[in-house]
Amino acid sequence: MADAPPMEAIVLADIATVLLAGTAMVKLAKRLRQPPVVAEIAVGLMLGPSLLGLLPGNIPHHLFPGGAMPMLSVIAQVGLVLFMFLAGLELDVAALRGHGKSVTTIAALSMAVPFALGVLTAALLYGRYAPHAVSLAVFVLYMGTAFSITAFPVLARIIRDGGLSRTRIGTLAMACAAVCDVLAWCLLAVVVAVARSDGIARSASVIAWAAAYGVVMVLIVQPLLRRVVASLTGHGNHGTLMVVVVSGTFLSSCASAWIGIHAIFGAFVFGMVMPREALSGLLGQVAASVERVSGLFLPVFFIVTGLSVDIGALGWAGLVALLLVVVTAVAGKFAGAALPARLLGMGWREAGAFGALMNTRGLTEIVILDIGRELGLISDRVFTLMVLMALLTTIAAGPVLRALRLWNPDSVPPVAGSVPPSSSRRSPQHVNEAGVASRSTGPTADGPHS
Repeated sequence: MADAPPMEAIVLADIATVLLAGTAMVKLAKRLRQPPVVAEIAVGLMLGPSLLGLLPGNIPHHLFPGGAMPMLSVIAQVGLVLFMFLAGLELDVAALRGHGKSVTTIAALSMAVPFALGVLTAALLYGRYAPHAVSLAVFVLYMGTAFSITAFPVLARIIRDGGLSRTRIGTLAMACAAVCDVLAWCLLAVVVAVARSDGIARSASVIAWAAAYGVVMVLIVQPLLRRVVASLTGHGNHGTLMVVVVSGTFLSSCASAWIGIHAIFGAFVFGMVMPREALSGLLGQVAASVERVSGLFLPVFFIVTGLSVDIGALGWAGLVALLLVVVTAVAGKFAGAALPARLLGMGWREAGAFGALMNTRGLTEIVILDIGRELGLISDRVFTLMVLMALLTTIAAGPVLRALRLWNPDSVPPVAGSVPPSSSRRSPQHVNEAGVASRSTGPTADGPHS
C-alpha cells in the first residue's frame, strides 16, 4: 500500500475541494437569489461536523486533518486580510458628509439598540455558554458588538442586485451601514485590546498605540499613497501598483497585530486611506485583481471556521438559545433602524425593508466571530449560535424585500458609459440630504416601487 500523501498534498486537495464545492453552491445561491456569501458560509458548514460529520467514518477529520489546519489557516488569513482591504476601500467615509445628521442618528441607534439587547442576552447566556476564563464584562461587551454588526460589503451587493441603489432605502441603508461599520470596528478594537491585555494600564497602552497608528495612517501614509498612486497611474504601471497595494496591506496588518489589536484592522484601515479619486483608473483595475485573488483564498476561511460549527452539539437547550439569539438580533436592528426611519418619514413597508437590510450580517459577522473564537472570548457553542444567526439574517433580506414588493433587479444602475435607462421608467424617489425621501415628491411611501 502506498504511503500516506504528504501534508502539502492534502492541503492542495483541500483547497481544490473547497473551490469546487463553493462554485457549485454559488450557482445554486444565484438561482435562489441569494448573495454568494450565503453559499460560501453554507459550504463551510456542510464540509464540517454539522453535515459531513454526521456520516460514518469521521470524514471531516480525514478530509481536513489537524496537521493541515495551520497551513489552511495561513491561506485563510491571506484571503481575509485582502477582503478587509477591499471592504475598507469600498467604504468611503467622505461620501457621508452630504447625508445630513439624520443618517448619523439612525446609524447610532441601529448600533446602540442591538448592542444593548445583545449585552442583556449575553448576560443571560454567560453562566451556561461563556468560557470559564472570560470575565462577564469582556463577554457582554464582545457579544454586544457582535449583535450590532451590519455587513457593509454584503449589503452593497444585495442593494445593487435588488435595484435599490438609487432609492431612498438603498441610499439610507448604505450610508447607515458605512457609519455602523466604522463604529463597530472601533468598538471591537477596544474590546480586543482589553481582552488581550493583562490589566487597565496595558489596555490603555494598546488603545493609545492604536490611536497613534490611526493618526499616522491618515496624516502621513494617506498623502504618500496619493502621490505614489498618481505617479504609477501616470506611467500605467499596473504590476508595481499591485505590489504596493498588497505589500502595504500586509505591512499595515502586521503593524496593527504588533500593536495588540488584530491584523484585519490594519488591512481595513489601509483600504480606507487609499485615494478614492484614483479608483476610476489604474487603482480600480488593481482592486479588481486583488478581489479575484481574495476570492480564491477566502473560501478556505469558511472551511476553517466551519469546522468549529457543530449544530448537532447544541441540543434542545441550544435550540432555545438559538431562538433567543436570532430574536434578539432581529428585534434589535428593527427597533434601532426601522422605527427611527419610520419616524423620519418612511412608510411602514419601506421602513420594514430598511430594517431587513440593516439586519444583513454576512461575512463581516463571521470575521468578528472568528476573532472572538481565536481569542477565546466565546465558546464553540456560542460561535455556532452566532454563525447560524448571521446566516439566517443574511438569507432573510432578499425574501423580505420581495415579499414587500421592493425587489426590482431590472432597475440595476448601468455601468459608466452604457445607455441610460428609458425615461419612460418611473424615476426613483427623491432622496433629501438626510437620506430619507420627502412625502411630497415621487411615489408615496407605500405606493408601488418601480
